[in-house]
Amino acid sequence: SGIAALAHFALKLKAYLHGILSRCRHRLNTSIVEGINNTIKVIKRRAYGYRDQEYFFLKIRSAFPGIPR
Repeated sequence: SGIAALAHFALKLKAYLHGILSRCRHRLNTSIVEGINNTIKVIKRRAYGYRDQEYFFLKIRSAFPGIPR
């Protein structure tokens, strides 16, 4: 295109294309991830002193039954 502004926009878009397409495919935003991380931290705090690491991961998996591994 002969429009300089459009060419500049296309170059900027190309740099962010991977992230834009990833957002469209996965539909996961940061608020969901932050909520998951917070829940895992709470489980970790309550599990202080447990010796069985497998039990800890089972507790995490049971907290999120709809999310596949």
